[in-house]
Amino acid sequence: MKTLGYIVLLLGMAGLPLVGGVLGQKGVDTQTEKIKQDINKTTSRSTDATRSFDWGKGKTKVREPLPNPYKLSGRRDVLISTIVDVLKDRKLIVDEAASRFKDGIIITQPYVFAKGAVIAQSELSRYALLQNSDTSWTRGQLTFTIEVQSIDGVKNNVYINARVEGRSGSGLISEWTSLQSSGLAEDDLMSKIIEAVTGVSPEPTQDTAN
Repeated sequence: MKTLGYIVLLLGMAGLPLVGGVLGQKGVDTQTEKIKQDINKTTSRSTDATRSFDWGKGKTKVREPLPNPYKLSGRRDVLISTIVDVLKDRKLIVDEAASRFKDGIIITQPYVFAKGAVIAQSELSRYALLQNSDTSWTRGQLTFTIEVQSIDGVKNNVYINARVEGRSGSGLISEWTSLQSSGLAEDDLMSKIIEAVTGVSPEPTQDTAN
């Protein structure tokens, strides 16, 4: 033991590094040590284990198209009055000369929903099935016909038909063309009528939670 202590003392006096618990770590591969440190940092990162993914929260939910006609309960005259109010709220003017309220028929005046070549093309593609993509559309308009058919005095069938028209052409020549409705305009208006009559919106609740 005295001999070992003497050797350590001599090495210390000579300025040599210690090895192991007594001597310095001479000859350690610094590159290998760095790799080990990097691996430890990667595997010990707590955010990897606790990371969560959002699989649709906050996204707009969609639903199936509403039935058309749609069955609603209530007196027909009250239902017609409610529908007229919904149309006014949506800036749609009722054509009282063409409408037949006693027969349960409500007709609106044409409503221009798109003006300008850029907007008209994109909006018409939503409300109508465009057959010719080369047509230069400059305007789009909608005319609604709503019919309330009494079933038994308490229940009614509400049917909505949307006439979609697009204006095309340039210069001095332009014309309105009737287009096949995509059903979106009817479905949107039906949703508003259902909400006004029942107090409950048929639209799905949006989940905005994180």
